[in-house]
Amino acid sequence: MKKLLTTTMLLAATAMAATAPAAQAQDKVTMLTSWYAQAEHGGFYQALATGLYKKYNLDVTLKMGGPQVNGMQILAAGQTDFLMSYDFSVLKAIEAGIPAVTVGTSFQYDLQGLLTHEDVPNLGALKGKTIFVATAGRSNWWPWLKTKYGYAEEQTRPYTFNPQPFVADKSSAMQAYLSSEPLAVQNLGVKAKFHLFAHDGYPPYGTTIVALKKTVDERADVVQRFVRASIEGWKSYIANPGPANELIRRDNPNMKDEQIAYAIAKLKENKLLDGGDAAKLGIGVITDERWKTTYETMVKLGLLKADVDWKAAYTTRFVRDLKVMP
Repeated sequence: MKKLLTTTMLLAATAMAATAPAAQAQDKVTMLTSWYAQAEHGGFYQALATGLYKKYNLDVTLKMGGPQVNGMQILAAGQTDFLMSYDFSVLKAIEAGIPAVTVGTSFQYDLQGLLTHEDVPNLGALKGKTIFVATAGRSNWWPWLKTKYGYAEEQTRPYTFNPQPFVADKSSAMQAYLSSEPLAVQNLGVKAKFHLFAHDGYPPYGTTIVALKKTVDERADVVQRFVRASIEGWKSYIANPGPANELIRRDNPNMKDEQIAYAIAKLKENKLLDGGDAAKLGIGVITDERWKTTYETMVKLGLLKADVDWKAAYTTRFVRDLKVMP
């Protein structure tokens, strides 16, 4: 009787094992960031550090970008699944025949702006003053700024990512990233004022998530899980950034605690993650209206051909129903 019972139990267990679904292998995913690891990438590192990607059955590798890395070329070559990018870059990619698609965003506003000395009340007060502009800025925000406020090309000087010329010239302004140059100048003992372009109507999103159309079409479920985990990572990072910061410092040993803390404070202060449409629609949301405005801005500035299919540059399908509320 004991042998019969044991045999019966073994047969039953074998049958159950045969009919149970096999453990699903994690989908391997690679994301290329826009620069060296920093707090502005915190949501992605947080999703990795806290197991959110694993929760959504993803095996994610984050690869750092840098000054010599052309992210859009790497994406187009299929060497990364996702790219941390920028609206202007994606629209230009569409114009060039690269089928890049924005599937979500980190920030509701771009972090770019100008740093001025403390006596400058607003961006419109810089006529005739020296403005330090890097080469990359001339193909996006500088034409917008020049047109909006009537600045002259003769005002510009090359920006070499060295704040000393700005410090020495009390009537000058220099391009700056919300979470970077202001701290550097502050540590030099200079009182300065940062002017975020978004506050004056500059329309692009900041730190977007971009994939190829083929990935969106053929691996939509993977895209959805990656976007959700990343957005949940951002919410978690703002609440408790410790886990991600460990990974950020590991990947980028030059990133100091002071810089990370300053960046997080500025992200919160300016509501980059949870302001604008995100306040009502959820973190990571992108909208048709904003993309149309960005497209029209680029066309008006002569940065994009009017016949570009701007609606191919993004999709709202992966973020419109997420509702990851601040």
